[in-house]
Amino acid sequence: MSFFHVIANIYLKDPLVYRLVELMQHYGMGIKAIINENFGDGIMSAIDVYVSVDKVKGKEGEDRVAISINGKYLKHIEQKI
Repeated sequence: MSFFHVIANIYLKDPLVYRLVELMQHYGMGIKAIINENFGDGIMSAIDVYVSVDKVKGKEGEDRVAISINGKYLKHIEQKI
């Protein structure tokens, strides 16, 4: 078993981490499409990033989790060889 699979098995046993990974699997391509539509071809930095987690109330008064990811946008630059 590869190192990646060992680490993945450890982290994915935590229900919250599993749901966050599942969230990105489900919405990741849609988020990517919106970023590309609004900014052009590029990526969001995972190095220069701020993450905040807040407790908010839902429409029916239930507790909800609001996660904000604020990453620097990096425009795609064609590499010339």
